[in-house]
Amino acid sequence: MSAPSAIAAVTSTLRNLLTNAALEDPELLDTTVTTQPPGMARNGNDANQLNLFLYSTSIDTAFSNSPMPGLTKNGESGVPPLALVLKYLITAYGRNNNDVNGHRLMGRSMSTLHDHPLLGKAEIQAALPDSDLHNQIERVRITHNVLSVDDMSKLWTSFQSEYRLSTAYEVSVVLIESTRPAKTPLPVLRRGESDQGITVQADLIPPFPAIATIVPPNHQPSSLLGDTLILNGHHLHGDTVTVRFSHPRLVDPIDITALAGGTDKQISVQIPNNPSEWVVGFYTVEVIIQNAGEQDRTTNVLPLPLAPRIIGIIPPNPIVRDVSGRATLTLTSSPQVRPGQRATLLLGDREVIAEDHPTQTDTLIFTVDDAPVGRHHIRLRIDGIDSLLIDRSVTPPAFDSAMEVIIT
Repeated sequence: MSAPSAIAAVTSTLRNLLTNAALEDPELLDTTVTTQPPGMARNGNDANQLNLFLYSTSIDTAFSNSPMPGLTKNGESGVPPLALVLKYLITAYGRNNNDVNGHRLMGRSMSTLHDHPLLGKAEIQAALPDSDLHNQIERVRITHNVLSVDDMSKLWTSFQSEYRLSTAYEVSVVLIESTRPAKTPLPVLRRGESDQGITVQADLIPPFPAIATIVPPNHQPSSLLGDTLILNGHHLHGDTVTVRFSHPRLVDPIDITALAGGTDKQISVQIPNNPSEWVVGFYTVEVIIQNAGEQDRTTNVLPLPLAPRIIGIIPPNPIVRDVSGRATLTLTSSPQVRPGQRATLLLGDREVIAEDHPTQTDTLIFTVDDAPVGRHHIRLRIDGIDSLLIDRSVTPPAFDSAMEVIIT
């Protein structure tokens, strides 16, 4: 999602689009694109001119009742984003107030926006680098907004200016993240006395290789660097068996050779403990099977979450608040956190956003205002994936005592 500068990012991107469109026509090379109120736009300018004016904002109610997907999990209460629809008025002025030039300029701008219904990530980032609008999940769309003669007349009357050739557009949706923190209760250790989950068995085995499940150690919900994974399926035997891990933030997938001793129905692979090469997030996993004299065969893909691991907490317990009640924690994480990844600290049932990390780093700093005194379990959440708080190697499962801080 985006910061409050997202509105300015949309305006700057539209201005760049209209400027580039005018430069494509030799007759319009002297065109300037302004963002002034219509009554002040001309201001003595006699050249070709387009004026882009944001005259109204409204709320897109489709995003008003639930938080954005991926930022909260079941049982957590997030805060919906501020979802905005931006309404712009584009006015064309011809050279020396020649209406023919104005009509030509209006046609060029409308044609450009008609052929450009979506704002690209690179365009938004180039227009206003400080904005993170280009990272929001929903694409930003441009739609022509038909205004009646009466509505257009009312607009220009409010501008206290003579009517000029104009057209209106809507830009949606712009999502601005709420500054209120989400509530994140601790996870449930078990469901009932002997809940074993659901078991499914298929009787018919297809002839092509496939993986059915990926099992991390101790059936934990996410994997960690250094873990050995068990992949169950069928037709997994081969001369060379390679497991491929792909992630959207990685340019190339990571290929790892399966461990020796695999069978037709089960293979194992160990994730290397290399924090600088891996990235926290959801991977797609597939198996590539190679046999001499045969074409390579590739299985289906399954998702695998790779969780962060907290390997250091500074200062050590107890953590003393300052005179204003603020506590500062520095966490060391593995894998390293990439620029653009959302990192938060879950302190008990509170969520605290990390300070900016413009470069790849393993160190995250969190400032907790009005820090609650007492013992608190902590989790590190990166891009929606939590570090492992529960120790599943013991029976019954228990909270990891190393993931506890004491604030005084």
